[in-house]
Amino acid sequence: MTFGALLRLVKLSVRRDVRGALSSVFGVSIGIAALVFFVALGLGIGRVVREKVFPLDAQLVEVVPSQITLGSILGGGKIDQDTFERLRALPGVTAAYRKMNVRVPAVSRYDGDFFGTRLHMGLEVLAVGVDPELVKNDVLMGDFKDPAEGQPVPAIVASRLVDIYNNSFAPNRGLPRLSASLAAGFQFPVEFNRSFVVATRPGPVTAATLQLVGASDRGILAGLTIPLDTAVRLNKASGVDFETFSGVTLQADGPSRVPELVAHVKEMGLKVDEQERRWAENAGAAVLLTTGALALLSLLICLLAAVNIAHALSASVRVRAKELGIMRAVGASKRDVRALIFAEAAVLGAVGGAVGAALAIAASYGLDALALSHLPQFPFKPDTFFFIPPWLPLAGVGLGVLASLAGAWWPSRDAAGIDPARTLAG
Repeated sequence: MTFGALLRLVKLSVRRDVRGALSSVFGVSIGIAALVFFVALGLGIGRVVREKVFPLDAQLVEVVPSQITLGSILGGGKIDQDTFERLRALPGVTAAYRKMNVRVPAVSRYDGDFFGTRLHMGLEVLAVGVDPELVKNDVLMGDFKDPAEGQPVPAIVASRLVDIYNNSFAPNRGLPRLSASLAAGFQFPVEFNRSFVVATRPGPVTAATLQLVGASDRGILAGLTIPLDTAVRLNKASGVDFETFSGVTLQADGPSRVPELVAHVKEMGLKVDEQERRWAENAGAAVLLTTGALALLSLLICLLAAVNIAHALSASVRVRAKELGIMRAVGASKRDVRALIFAEAAVLGAVGGAVGAALAIAASYGLDALALSHLPQFPFKPDTFFFIPPWLPLAGVGLGVLASLAGAWWPSRDAAGIDPARTLAG
């Protein structure tokens, strides 16, 4: 049987039972629509987690001192300049950046204009100093270095902190929303070795002015990132440790080198800080688990659609038994009969899959529009909750065809088994 003849027969069969065909298409389309919708939602939420909530660079390794006593015996209990040089010399490391916490508490008491709003506020400040090269691409003004005496200290804020401020803190307090470029240049006073809540160390209080110069994904989330030399100077002035580092960020020459780097770091008696990576993995696993459960439900709907198609085709085979017997009598082989049944199922599955994928895409756009217009702003609110790669609708159509072919297997076997002689004899 030629392909053209097969298509003509399929067309005649569908026209003969339009109601049954529509029922089969409806069942497939609902299953595929649910599957494409939930998978696109899972992919979209997963992308928000990776890019906004926990933005991780796959080539960076965060090294921190080990807390195990044995580590100090092996030379790994602290990170000094010699240890930093050893880390920088590890194979696969293209760059290394030192970090040092400001080891005394600090407070900021601000009373003045805040972008057109009067602001009176006091808060605790956490600060960490980093090598300027770590955040140089995010500095919007000036040089990120320890300033001359009397000049403001440049400070980088975490990009996520800006998002949290804009969508949670600012609306609740009537403050203006800010962008990194708008906030750049804002200055505020800070007193180091002073605190509202904890006891301070004996020693002088160092007053300074900090100036925001940008926002970065590499900035500390719960505080401010300042130049390393400034952190060293502040720690030295307060009489605390200013020679050892709180951590080192290693940049590998590729994600594939990261496991090897981690192994070398642990051999040196140091730790790899993977807390944020674990948070990201846990959040991603939760999204994946939820998406998997919803996708499984969608597959069950597709299975029910396949059963429905099997029932419809079985009924069609019984009704058309005489017609199929005549086909066999005039020379059609069992293979031709089975091909006809499978072709009918494939057409129904392809149409149902295409309709389902289109419904899912339309529903995703509709839900995004509703979310944009009705949901209030909140931290990390995405522009879209969905991500629909080109392969997803195609996979939906393919799954619709596959489910329909699975449902057609038994009816095609029954159709191929019709005895022409007995059928024609009545």
